[in-house]
Amino acid sequence: MPLTVLLSVGLDPSLFQSRRAVWQSAGYYVTSAGSVREGIAQFHEGDFDLVLLSHSIPAESRERLAFLIRSSGSQIPVVCISDPSGSCDSFADATIRRGPDSLLKGIEDMLAQRKGMLTAREST
Repeated sequence: MPLTVLLSVGLDPSLFQSRRAVWQSAGYYVTSAGSVREGIAQFHEGDFDLVLLSHSIPAESRERLAFLIRSSGSQIPVVCISDPSGSCDSFADATIRRGPDSLLKGIEDMLAQRKGMLTAREST
């Protein structure tokens, strides 16, 4: 079974620790970044399958980070975790509700979608 590596970027370390436990119990390896700058550095240093942007980051910073990831040519999905209002970020590949079950289901769905797209590309 291949290792699935997530990059989680957020400003709330305690929130990250609780989410990380859930993600790791589901079989994901998680790298964290506590700022946009650290997120970009981690992104360039690692090989990630998915980038998660926490609602604890201001919207304009999430958008900037997503833009920097896309401008690198990366096709890795960028997923925003919704704030309490549940609003969607148009610059992200998806926005997932922040509850543990919703997060896991959203991550699984995005990874399956990406796998399907990669498989389709390889078939052509």
